Amino acid sequence: MKPYFPVVLLVISVLFSSCISNKDLVYLQDKGDGNADEIVVTETPKPYKIQVDDILSINVKALDPELVGIFNPIESTTGGTGGGGLYFSGFTVDLHGNIEFPILGKINVLGFTIEEIKTKVKDELLKQYFKETAEIYVTVKLAGLNYTVTGEGVSGVFTIFQDRVNIIEALANAGGLTDTANRKDILIIRQYPGGQKIHHIDLTDIKAMQSPFYFIQPNDIILIKPLKRKAIGAGQTALQNLTAVASILSVLVSTYFLTKNL
Repeated sequence: MKPYFPVVLLVISVLFSSCISNKDLVYLQDKGDGNADEIVVTETPKPYKIQVDDILSINVKALDPELVGIFNPIESTTGGTGGGGLYFSGFTVDLHGNIEFPILGKINVLGFTIEEIKTKVKDELLKQYFKETAEIYVTVKLAGLNYTVTGEGVSGVFTIFQDRVNIIEALANAGGLTDTANRKDILIIRQYPGGQKIHHIDLTDIKAMQSPFYFIQPNDIILIKPLKRKAIGAGQTALQNLTAVASILSVLVSTYFLTKNL
């Protein structure tokens, strides 16, 4: 049986070295000088600029609600409450970057921030319809922050009704990552006016909090790769690896005695 020993030792070595360690699982570890408690998030997410197919919720308010009723769409009951209803009652940005607003007609919002759109709508209302004495107030919001997560152990399109969401919150909302997910190299596909770009972020490093991609943006696609350990079929724990080794040993022993008796 001696010829099998090198093979057995190699299998045992590979499988036990393939156990998933805490370094692969724990988020935001201090990999530097040990001053993790002093890490400050210095990266402020830049204001999101509206893209084609975004859906906006725009409401106009005034001292006299009847004056602005025509500008506020009646919420559809077809999609219920929340983001689903806004698909029918909100303002969708068309392929030319315009929304169709009551009375004012087409307003181009492509590439504008929420605050810029708010100012733009209010200025147009005062220019075409109201006087300053009407004291109108305009609110503009995205119909939720939509993003996609796909890959190892998770897949789906998700919506969070917040203006600011970091990637850990986004992944938790999607159900979290499995132990075999590669947290050290998360891929983010982000939309830009000139096309899409792929970015990388290591969520096991606390410095990820200072990354420009720590906060997600609407329409982000988050890709989760599997660890290489899974690719070779190794277990996630020592017990699983021991079971695999025992199975391999059983096969080798059986093969040895069968060949010996021939």
